[in-house]
Parts: sequence; structure tokens; C-alpha cells
Amino acid sequence: MAASPDPSADGSRRFVLVHGAFHAAWSWEPVAEELRARGHRVDVFDLPGAGDDPTPVSEVTLDLAAKRVVEVIEGSPEPVVLVGHSMGGIVVTEVAGRVPERISRLVYVTAFRPVDGESLLDLAGLPEGAADGVQANIVIEGEPPVAVFDRSKAREVFYHDLSEEAMAAATARLDPQPLSIFATPVTLPEPIAIPTDYVVCTEDGAIPPELQTLMAERSQATVFRLASSHSPMFSFTRELSDILAR
Repeated sequence: MAASPDPSADGSRRFVLVHGAFHAAWSWEPVAEELRARGHRVDVFDLPGAGDDPTPVSEVTLDLAAKRVVEVIEGSPEPVVLVGHSMGGIVVTEVAGRVPERISRLVYVTAFRPVDGESLLDLAGLPEGAADGVQANIVIEGEPPVAVFDRSKAREVFYHDLSEEAMAAATARLDPQPLSIFATPVTLPEPIAIPTDYVVCTEDGAIPPELQTLMAERSQATVFRLASSHSPMFSFTRELSDILAR
């Protein structure tokens, strides 16, 4: 059972923002700052093995990532609006199956939204995912394997509507991504019965809009559309914050 929406008397809510592959907590900072300025409480953090998190690549799993998010959620008693960007959609879906009573609303921001037993790679392999710009621009290295994104393709795949300065700053922070979260299917003990929104980014060069639309329709989400790249946190900060805080 999902938690009931529980805004404070002043209308504030608590948001937990989960980043995508190759990125870290820094990618959510513009939206976190905007939401905090509006009086909301916001948690942003690095998933295991991302950003400044010291977890060895060999230990990064979907289970560990989900546990990290659950720990953040349980750090305070109020229900949360749980938001996932890109690969973060896989993680928040797994979390929703574990602690549905702690989540008042799920929001997918151009994010992967699997069904039970489905992985990110399964979704990317659907016909609607054929134009996925990430899969076409990564190299697999090391053991255990990580995906290394070709930074020369960052503008067209992630950031085409950012300024040159913002694009360069974000590109410089892209990290290798452990493959385990890509390949692990989610486990949902029962269908998710949490109110769900999906933000389709119609100019996305990473996840094709056709695949975003399919995933939104399958999850019976309320759909919002932004004429954004894969990174509306930067290019449509105010508009995305409006959707989250509605």
C-alpha cells in the first residue's frame, strides 16, 4: 500500500532525487536548490560507486543501490516524493517495491520504468529503444565491467540545450558506470499502486521519446512533456521543479 500524500501545513513536501548513469548527486543540484527555495525538503546523494561514493565497482549492485535509497527515505518519518532520472528509474522502481508505504508519489524524469522481471537492458532492447544514444556511445572495460561513455558525444546525447560552459562542466564530471544495475531485473512483489508521473523529454538524445512514452503508458502515469534534452535539471530547471512540486 502506498503512503498517503502528506504535505506539511505550509504545503511543503519531502523529495528524494535519484540520479542516472554516469552522473551523481551534482546533476540534481539545480532542481534541489530551486525546490528548497520554495520551502521543500530535498535529499540528493551519490548512489554506490558514483560521484564521491567510495564503494568499489565490484560491490555495486541494484540491491545495494536500492538499499541506499531506502536508508535515505527512512532517515525521516514523512512520506517522500521519489524521483528518478534515467537509470535512476530502475532504482526507484525497485525501491517502490520494497517500501511503498513510504512513498507518496513516484516521478520518472526521462527515466527507465521497468515492470517486474525487466532490466534496463531489456528496455533499451525494445524496438522503441533502437535510437538509444547511450548504448551506441559506450565502451565496456575492466573486470568487473564498467561502461565508459564517449565524452565527445555528451553534447548530442545529454546536453544539447545547455550553454557551452554548462555542457563542458557537466561533461567533465561524467564517470564510468558499473554494468550491474543495467543488467539486473527489478523485483516487484506486487503491482505498484503509487500515484506516478512521467516527464517525457521530447528532444532527448539518450532515451528515445518513443520509449519514454511506452514506459509512461504502461505505468498508467500522468504524463508531462518538456522540449528538453536528457538533462532538464539544467535546461528546464524551473519548469521541471513546477512539475515536481505541483
